Amino acid sequence: MGIPNRQFKSAIYEQFARIGKAVASPQRLEILDLLGQAECGVEALAAKTGLTVANASQHLQVLRGARLVEAEKTGVSVRYRLADMAVADFLRGLRILAEKRLAEVEHITRSFLAGRGPFEPVDRDELIRRVLAGEATVLDVRPSEEYRAGHIAQAVSIPLKEIEQHLAELPRDRLVVAYCRGPYCVLAVEAVELLRTKGFQAVRLEDSVHDWAAQGHPVTVSETPRTLGTGLGVSHEAD
Repeated sequence: MGIPNRQFKSAIYEQFARIGKAVASPQRLEILDLLGQAECGVEALAAKTGLTVANASQHLQVLRGARLVEAEKTGVSVRYRLADMAVADFLRGLRILAEKRLAEVEHITRSFLAGRGPFEPVDRDELIRRVLAGEATVLDVRPSEEYRAGHIAQAVSIPLKEIEQHLAELPRDRLVVAYCRGPYCVLAVEAVELLRTKGFQAVRLEDSVHDWAAQGHPVTVSETPRTLGTGLGVSHEAD
């Protein structure tokens, strides 16, 4: 005889609650977001999140316990990654729900951007049309390892910290679109600020690579970062 109905439902929802408990931490949500960009070691995750290595490791163990994160040891190093792309889908759904139901999300974002110069609203549909039509130079300003793990098709890789070294290669006669890890990542914000001070027409695309793919737009995986040709906004190397 099977288990009683009530016992069955309680047991099932208890398993679902394991996921809820594991993500009930802003630090762990950020770690999942970062691992959604590319696999990473604990030291790098600690640096990106402002945590100590010990704290980052503890959070990773909680996420592993809920089967949200996997680890692979190579020599003395351990690399962490999302256990399944369904985790990235879940995180994106959680973000969208929070945006719809929590007015504080928009308030915090507006307060942040208010002190960052002229970040006027952009016609998102028109911006996406121009990106897809190749009418803009698209910059992926994330670290190169994240770009290699997946990026918007035709985007070029110039990590934020390297932009000033490549200003002479960027076209001044066309729109420059910078993107990073999504709407709450500040890398693209800083990139656009820098480019505008240097006289470029630059805007931020809020979409992450996962957002881009979820809308059916092309995403590319590349072993070698695509770089700008001098003054042309084209690639030296094919993906």
